[in-house]
Amino acid sequence: MFVYAIRSSLTRDYYLRRLRRFFDFLELNTQGTIEERCNLFAEKGKVNPSWVFDCVLQFLQFQKVRVEKGEITGATLKNFVKSIKLFCEMSDITVPWKKIARGLPKIRRFADDRAPTLDEIRKIVEYPDRRIKAIVYTMASSGIRLGAWDYVRWGHVKPIERDGKVIAAKMIVYAGDEDEYLTFLTAEAYFELEKWMAYRSQCGESISDKSWIMRHLWNTKKGHMHGLATAPRKLKAAGVKRLIEDALWTQGIRKKLQLGKKRHEFQADHGLRKWFKTRCEISGMKPINIEKLMNHSIGISDSYYRATETELLDDYLKAREHLTFNIEERLKNEVNRLESHVSDINAVEFQLQVKTNEIERMKLMYQDMNSTIQSILSVLSNVNQSSKNQIAKQLIERGMYKSQ
Repeated sequence: MFVYAIRSSLTRDYYLRRLRRFFDFLELNTQGTIEERCNLFAEKGKVNPSWVFDCVLQFLQFQKVRVEKGEITGATLKNFVKSIKLFCEMSDITVPWKKIARGLPKIRRFADDRAPTLDEIRKIVEYPDRRIKAIVYTMASSGIRLGAWDYVRWGHVKPIERDGKVIAAKMIVYAGDEDEYLTFLTAEAYFELEKWMAYRSQCGESISDKSWIMRHLWNTKKGHMHGLATAPRKLKAAGVKRLIEDALWTQGIRKKLQLGKKRHEFQADHGLRKWFKTRCEISGMKPINIEKLMNHSIGISDSYYRATETELLDDYLKAREHLTFNIEERLKNEVNRLESHVSDINAVEFQLQVKTNEIERMKLMYQDMNSTIQSILSVLSNVNQSSKNQIAKQLIERGMYKSQ
């Protein structure tokens, strides 16, 4: 029942790891498997819920001391509580969690870390693995979570063209799940994915819309590293995480922590999601659209905000330059932007010239009209006063002469 309650395999691994730490603290059947230890704890807990309460309290008190010493954070302690609480709930073990929650330390609502820099990301993708560029560019330009790799197939990514050029790509994330949503990735990221899929096809794999985007590598000489090229094995989210971490260590970006430090400057995978959010904000995208593309809740607007796919794309394209890593691609985008800007300037200059010509034409018309009036006045000077008054009256009625 505990395993059933957790949809993500990655989350399940984290929860089981924390339960194992809990059982180790209790010295509960230390030689048994995790399944045996879970079942034993559940059996004893149903018979004696007070024993469970005491066990949880002792374990959390031990972890609280570690928090005070700075060995772990309050967030880590809270994660232990979440794992144990879920297990107890799914095992029908009654525990007064409100009493336990009162003694938990307050935690900060966000991690004290940063997003990777542009140079760091460029260094990561230099890692000698064909998949790393496609993975990093996709995550950084779309903001997807690590767990999304367990769902994404080739058919879920579609290029978007305008004027015969690929300007971006649409990605369906968590396809078929209740959390399914839409996001975009840059043309640069799409081309890296396309190159990776083309290489697999050249090596004999049959590529279709149902092909997993990320798969295990194979030995092209022996054909048995992780199976044959023609028999792909999906690379799960945990494998993607491990690949990124290998790149960080190999490229010298991640180093051993100093004594007393528990966190690296940025997270291996989630740091790319923070990069996406930051770049989009800097580019001037609407915050509500950024949250939509990251699959974040936007409160009551979840029920009312309905931007079209085209509106989301047009807003996303504002960030295209900020989400591009290849220098040549960035320069190409800058040239396109400047060409568009020059085209706009030329259009404005043309309109100004049209207005200037119109003004000159009106000046000429005014001069002709003034000359005509002067000629009429000259004729009037030679007629009698009665005729003058009659003609002047007619001119005034036509708006061609003002009464004195």
